[in-house]
Amino acid sequence: MHRILLKLSGEALAGDKRTGFDEETVRRVALQVKQLVEDNIQVGIVIGGGNFWRGRTSENIDRAKADQIGMLATVMNCIYVSEIFRSAGMKTSILTPFACGTFTGLFSKDEAVRCLEEGQVVFFAGGTGHPYFSTDTGVVLRAIEVEAEVILLAKAVDGVYDDDPNKNPDAKKYTEVTIEEVIARNLQVVDMTASILARDNKMPMWVFGLNEENSIVNTVKGRFNGTKVSV
Repeated sequence: MHRILLKLSGEALAGDKRTGFDEETVRRVALQVKQLVEDNIQVGIVIGGGNFWRGRTSENIDRAKADQIGMLATVMNCIYVSEIFRSAGMKTSILTPFACGTFTGLFSKDEAVRCLEEGQVVFFAGGTGHPYFSTDTGVVLRAIEVEAEVILLAKAVDGVYDDDPNKNPDAKKYTEVTIEEVIARNLQVVDMTASILARDNKMPMWVFGLNEENSIVNTVKGRFNGTKVSV
């Protein structure tokens, strides 16, 4: 692989605490990404904000404002994780679709590609910059824009199932499924907007468990234990 986009769950980065950060979990991710960078693989990263805020569960806040809070949660996550990556010896950039003073740079495709080609890990924070779009849509959009080869979805669950494996012990895990099947069966790999965007732009996604040992490196190196969503 030459260029990948990695989506990390905010909740997964919180470890067992479920909120905030678990530094050891983040450091394990950093050391894996460092191996990829040292192998000359360009890495972009999108992080969800669920370890701080899940605005859609709030009934008392305007949806647009709730989504704005969620965007800022992803910015906080990227700033923190970026610093852990830097302490592990990597160069990083954080790009957002809206101005955050001196905290981040403003996203453009040219700037993102320049940073990637320089060997920096690029964090795409702030989602799409608009309410009503999730970080799922953000990750697919950025992957298409920077011409990534694949999206790696690192989740708490180790792949795509036909039912919730936490509730149904008989849930079947797919080793490979098409994006058309994901949409038709509402398998919720990513939300529907992101699924259609991935289908229309032929962007494959690989889903795997973040908590498995060396899961990011193993996925990129072909020792894959998750689900490939093909296009």
